Amino acid sequence: MTGKTLIPVLGDQLSMNLSSLREAAQENSVILMMEVAGETTYVKHHKAKITFILSAMRHHAEALRGRGWTVDYIKLNDAENRGSFSGEMARAIERHAPGQIAVTEAGEWRVREMIENWEDQFGLPVTIHADDRFIATHQEFADWAEGKKELRMEFFYREMRHKTGLLLDEDGNPEGGKWNYDSENRKPAQKDLLMPQPIRFQPDEITRAVINMVDEEFTDHPGSLSHFHFAVTHEEAMRQKRKFLDEALANFGDYQDAMLTDEPFLWHSVLSPYINAGLLDPLHLCRDVEERYRDGAVPLNAAEGFIRQIIGWREYVRGIYWREGPDYVERNHLGAKRDLPDFYYTGDTDMHCMAQAIGQTLDHGYAHHIQRLMITGNFALIAGIDPKQVHEWYLEIYADAYEWVELPNTLGMSQYADGGILASKPYASSGNYINKMSDYCGHCRYDVKQRTGEDACPFNALYWDFLARNKDKLKGNNRLAMPYRNWANRNVEEKKALRKRAADFLSGL
Repeated sequence: MTGKTLIPVLGDQLSMNLSSLREAAQENSVILMMEVAGETTYVKHHKAKITFILSAMRHHAEALRGRGWTVDYIKLNDAENRGSFSGEMARAIERHAPGQIAVTEAGEWRVREMIENWEDQFGLPVTIHADDRFIATHQEFADWAEGKKELRMEFFYREMRHKTGLLLDEDGNPEGGKWNYDSENRKPAQKDLLMPQPIRFQPDEITRAVINMVDEEFTDHPGSLSHFHFAVTHEEAMRQKRKFLDEALANFGDYQDAMLTDEPFLWHSVLSPYINAGLLDPLHLCRDVEERYRDGAVPLNAAEGFIRQIIGWREYVRGIYWREGPDYVERNHLGAKRDLPDFYYTGDTDMHCMAQAIGQTLDHGYAHHIQRLMITGNFALIAGIDPKQVHEWYLEIYADAYEWVELPNTLGMSQYADGGILASKPYASSGNYINKMSDYCGHCRYDVKQRTGEDACPFNALYWDFLARNKDKLKGNNRLAMPYRNWANRNVEEKKALRKRAADFLSGL
């Protein structure tokens, strides 16, 4: 084939080991990187998320040039910018007259469908390479899921352990005799002056230019840039990885579900934005974690708990996303219709747990998985918020959120809107769980011990109201048998009081 190869590299493909680059002849290729309005505004992404991705893209372009690649880089505010990937591809074809296009597959349905039209649109051959930064191929997940009545992550995770060899003994059995140590990873935490903190990377000239542009161009987008701290290069991401391995991993297992007031990070890695953007390789990271365990530096429950999130959960939700198709986003099994409350964009609420989780999210573009699932997600579920609105909020607000990973986590795991494809039960709880796993309730104007009355924790009445109003759809779920027996045994007046408290609170939203 004659002519140059045009290689578009997307904002979540910031890896030197990208499949489309490995197959290309450097001297006869042009890499195209595009900042386009369509990708920054199809939902109102957090200002810090936009800044992180655009700055990381600009730094990655410089790193590619340093390795000898020709890079054609289009900035968001370039005068000729057409605002879409396809529009900028058309302009690049005019500039470079390539003979073919090579691209690594997109991570989202919306972009995949765009890329699949390029061959007809531009009259050039388009080679779409598999994204082998993931462990499971699409076909491997489809083969695993074929014929199964339930697609439970735990069993898929075991397949990934066998494929990678991670935390297996010499006979191929799970290290320590168990596949999963989640039961050991649910300890509440106490304030600790020696608690590790992620590195706060100081913006360089490139990042400062992006910050200034985002402040000017995205004034109506949520979030703050005054706390911007993300790594924007592979080298910086590696520094944060080493800090996590050295200072936080040993306690990550015990406290991965814990929450503390004014402590957004605890012992979490804060590496998910870098993994999902391509700055860190997930399998290499897992092998580093395994090495720390085998060297005796960290306990098994910490190493296994972290590795499970990467090769188990992350790979599993990607498989669900591509298997279920682009209409997955429209599912609403419980028929939830309430609008997302305004305080999700302000943090202005008397519920201290919600104010904490939302406030740190607006500040940092980050919250850890239990805050997302059991605080903001749990509230949306039991309040009956429209799951598509909840999905769009999560997609907007978190720096690590791309639709392939965020949508199944939100719509399936958090909101049970897929009817149990992903989760074996709705992850609904009263205030008791929050009180057990955090210090939030001790700072709240509501009383977690009360169920009814104006001072009662709203989560308590909302939880029972959620079960009552969804009884027809949920009563057959074996994992909810006990709470439904509890509800049935309550007297009529107590049931009325709980449902009235819920209705009164919801009417104020």
